[in-house]
Amino acid sequence: MDRLVSCFIKYKRIPVYQLNPRSDKMNYHVRAAVSRRDFLMKAGGGIAGVALAGILGQDEARAASNPLLAKVSRHKATAKNVIFLFMEGGPSHIDMFDPKPLLNELEGQRLPSSFKEPVTAMGEQGSPLMGSPRTWNQHGESGLWISDWCPNIAKHADDLAVIRSCWADGLNHVGSVCQMNTGSTLGGRPSLGAWSVYGLGTANQNLPGYVVLVDNNSMPLGGVRNWGTGFMPATYQGTLFRNGPTPIPNLYPPEGLSDRRQRGKLDLLKEMNRRHAKQNTFEDELEARIDSYELAYRMQAEAPEAVDLSLEDDATKTLYGMDGKSTAAFGSQCLQARRLVERGVRFVQVYSGTGSKWDSHADHETKASKMCESMDLPVAGLLEDLKRRGLLEDTLVVWGGEFGRTPMSEKGDGRDHNPYGFTMWMAGGGVKGGQVIGSTDELGLWAVEEPCHVHDLHASILYAMGLDHMNLEFKSGGRLERPTLNSGEVVHKLFTG
Repeated sequence: MDRLVSCFIKYKRIPVYQLNPRSDKMNYHVRAAVSRRDFLMKAGGGIAGVALAGILGQDEARAASNPLLAKVSRHKATAKNVIFLFMEGGPSHIDMFDPKPLLNELEGQRLPSSFKEPVTAMGEQGSPLMGSPRTWNQHGESGLWISDWCPNIAKHADDLAVIRSCWADGLNHVGSVCQMNTGSTLGGRPSLGAWSVYGLGTANQNLPGYVVLVDNNSMPLGGVRNWGTGFMPATYQGTLFRNGPTPIPNLYPPEGLSDRRQRGKLDLLKEMNRRHAKQNTFEDELEARIDSYELAYRMQAEAPEAVDLSLEDDATKTLYGMDGKSTAAFGSQCLQARRLVERGVRFVQVYSGTGSKWDSHADHETKASKMCESMDLPVAGLLEDLKRRGLLEDTLVVWGGEFGRTPMSEKGDGRDHNPYGFTMWMAGGGVKGGQVIGSTDELGLWAVEEPCHVHDLHASILYAMGLDHMNLEFKSGGRLERPTLNSGEVVHKLFTG
């Protein structure tokens, strides 16, 4: 090695050619040679640089072969995971988190002329106002107003950041559920969960990065497009876990099928698919199918334990309401959500009232009361369980539906859809609790202060995860697509209070 170094540094002068800016001729000059110590330092650095380049190249190769590998966030994240509690059908904000005393005073009267008449889903005009018979109290040190429909959630008032000024664009359930999931009332765009996994990957390669949980045998209105990937590769789409003792169909291999034999089948199938993929390079669904086979194989090792709620103690099950008739279904899904984020699943969406059960065009008092009863204890149990396990700090919990309900009555005792002003709340994941952001008017019809559009909500959720909604891009059809369709602002007040 010493001889090798000496042959490079034994000369006192090193010729260097340089262009003379005043002429077209090349000037010849010399500079001092480097010392032995300088040479060794630079050579060592060069070798290290080659090694680093090799490592980075390996990382890029691994990322290309596995797009679900965990990635570094663009800025410091306040949340590692998201649990989105979706009240499908539209919960009534004016009966739960947004008290309106004037509504009771004007009950039975028409909407005052000073209020802009909205376009409603059912198209009823001039319907009388319907008061809210709820009992309201202030809770926690923050004094948040919460009604008697949510007595258990009220115990966590100081953890909640309640956004009373949300608004959306859709009037019907299918379009509005789609927008709350994808940012658009029209199908064909990636869901928020898909964008999250695309931007960050997932921490657990043996479980899906994005899971959807439902509380009955129905499907959310709009179906799989609510957790689909639109123009992005299908690899990032959500995985639906069914309600019941076997949430993942065909999780266990058939009896008599050894691991070696199953691995051999998958390898053969993978090779056949790879050959086909080379001839059909634009079929991302095929790549996603190949990845799904591999994920399914890995899930057989870890998923049975992850979805086995019998491993939880009785006290935990009671905390989630799993021993109650009205709360068992949604409670089991909330507990499942905790077990999944605990194991590194990036984004979990839990549907309450799957199939639009929160819809209350008629007999609002009975229907909404029943849904609140089924939801309140499980949600409170989830918040409590996450907090005591130290998971709430890193898990952003989002609660809400596709829209709210109108202060005007429908069919005498119901409430119509209200996308013009409604409530959602967030907790954990860096959110400053015990605060109210924005407001609706005195009747709860229109968002008037600090209005928060669906795109603002999505931008804020992504921000908590360390992603910039304007820099998270995917090129499709020759243009750069973003999760919030080039709009939306982060609600920084959520994190600063």
